[in-house]
Amino acid sequence: MWNPDAIMENLYNTYAGKRLQEQEHETADSYKLRLKEQLTGSLTLQEGQDDLHPVLLERIELSDHIRERIEFGTYMGFRVPAYVLIPLGLKEKRAAVLTLHGHGFGSRQIVGLNADGTEHTGEPDIHGNYALELVRRGFIVIAPEIIGFGDRRLAEDQKEGKVGNSSCQTLASHLLLYGISLAALRVQEARRALDYVLSRDDVDSSSVGCFGFSGGGLIAAYTAAIDERVKATVLCAFANTFKGSIMPIRHCIDNYLPGVLAYAELPELIGLIAPRPLFIASGKQDPIFPVETVEVAVAYLRKLYIQSGAEDRLHVHLYDGVHEVDGSQAYPWLVEKLAEASRQA
Repeated sequence: MWNPDAIMENLYNTYAGKRLQEQEHETADSYKLRLKEQLTGSLTLQEGQDDLHPVLLERIELSDHIRERIEFGTYMGFRVPAYVLIPLGLKEKRAAVLTLHGHGFGSRQIVGLNADGTEHTGEPDIHGNYALELVRRGFIVIAPEIIGFGDRRLAEDQKEGKVGNSSCQTLASHLLLYGISLAALRVQEARRALDYVLSRDDVDSSSVGCFGFSGGGLIAAYTAAIDERVKATVLCAFANTFKGSIMPIRHCIDNYLPGVLAYAELPELIGLIAPRPLFIASGKQDPIFPVETVEVAVAYLRKLYIQSGAEDRLHVHLYDGVHEVDGSQAYPWLVEKLAEASRQA
């Protein structure tokens, strides 16, 4: 009788009711503007932004692309290592894609490397090597190391024998003491990655996309929602509702944005990307982003894109699979949409 379940359910319903009440007095445009301002406010860092000062760390020519490793500055003194994959024989500016990895051993996991930096020769894991797949389709691809993973874990988490763990819990907890959410830091670092991409002479600045998987999908969704430099977005194994995913199912603390339910459910935040092109991909058997509530999110987004006169810019691929990347439809879609963005510029 003392368990808090019923009260927590009532709290969710109360906040949902307050949101609906507020929307009743707004036009669609004013609602979108307010929502974007509130999300931007939740993701804003008060700490100073650092100069990029990009540094090339290595450059390796492979059979079908060049792999650079660079580093650049973001906020509060943080430096971010990132892989940049470049098609061989590049003679003109190309569309670029910011790729954001999920939980695992970091950026190496999506560029065709093992955790120790050696070349991966076996079958790809759940990430599907999507940065590698995208450079092979002609894109310039950047894969930053998201803070809390790989080389950007805390020293304790990088001790010998620890591979694939993260520093999310500790970083998120400590940052909250300063009033900073881990989601906010990651989104702002993703935007600095966009700044770097757009500073490159070989990138077509009118044609930049974003591809995120799982936790990287959160970063991709929020980054694209508030930054219109992103012209097309792929969210893989992320689109859902808070109510159907991170609330009833145990998730990493990095998924939680303080105060967000005061102004939006997750589909509404993803909907800020409209009318720009959006691709939703998710496994029908994904145990942590259930397909039933993926479909709830998709229904909301379809209605929104229809109302925006952009129904053809939303694509959905629900595939047989668990929490994993299936890019069979997403890769050609991104090629098409970024080519359109370039033509329309």
